Amino acid sequence: MSRGRAGSSDIALSCRGIERSFGGLKALKGVDLKVRRSEIFGLVGPNGSGKTTMVNVMTGFYPPNAGQVELFGRDITRMAPHKVARCGVARTFQNLALFKGMSVLDNILLGRHVHMRPSALGSLFYWVWAEREELAHRRIVEEIIDFMQLQDIRNEPVEVIPMGLQKRVELARALVAEPRFLILDEPMAGMNQEEKEYIARFILDARDERDVTIFIIEHHMDVVTAICDQVVVLCYGEVIAEGEPVAAITEPRVVKAYLGERAAARHAGGVS
Repeated sequence: MSRGRAGSSDIALSCRGIERSFGGLKALKGVDLKVRRSEIFGLVGPNGSGKTTMVNVMTGFYPPNAGQVELFGRDITRMAPHKVARCGVARTFQNLALFKGMSVLDNILLGRHVHMRPSALGSLFYWVWAEREELAHRRIVEEIIDFMQLQDIRNEPVEVIPMGLQKRVELARALVAEPRFLILDEPMAGMNQEEKEYIARFILDARDERDVTIFIIEHHMDVVTAICDQVVVLCYGEVIAEGEPVAAITEPRVVKAYLGERAAARHAGGVS
């Protein structure tokens, strides 16, 4: 759904003229995008189009060769990843990054690390200071466990639960960081239809109930059209379409990028 034209104060993320090369390969070629506060923004495109590279530039893993990244009006262009996280950014990854051998609860608790301030003095006087901080962290973790409906598996080793639940645990770990800006890299990968619907609902609830701006990379176009407010389509590092989801992904250049020139011509001609 469209939320109307946004002023500068409504912009959560602004990327201008982003370029990134790896040797002779130009992965991003002057990419511009704007994400408004409290919206779900989709970044889509064929494999190798530069989506993950774009996210890595946004989060400080790759410094851009040119361009600027602003988060809630603050320049974070060449900021280190841990400092970007402290600006209110949390992220899930395309491949699950959970810690095997640890419980669901302990994996989620690790998401609080960005808010932890360990010190030798605090450890020495644990019962005075550190215990109070630990209890505060655990209250937030328990709140998110309830929010994500993970109560029944909270003590299970994370490696024994199904893929759909593991994805939910990873989303919970991101949410306990209390982000203002949440990046989800293919959160539906490897899921069946029922699992996708569950995660889509939790993403919508996170935006609506926790006031989180969400940036999502996703290949499932039914998900993109169902939950995203706006999308940008990348192909070979360039923006080839942007706007409301249905209009953007049915652009002729987008259809061609996904299906190839001959298949796109048949699609345009209505040939099945």
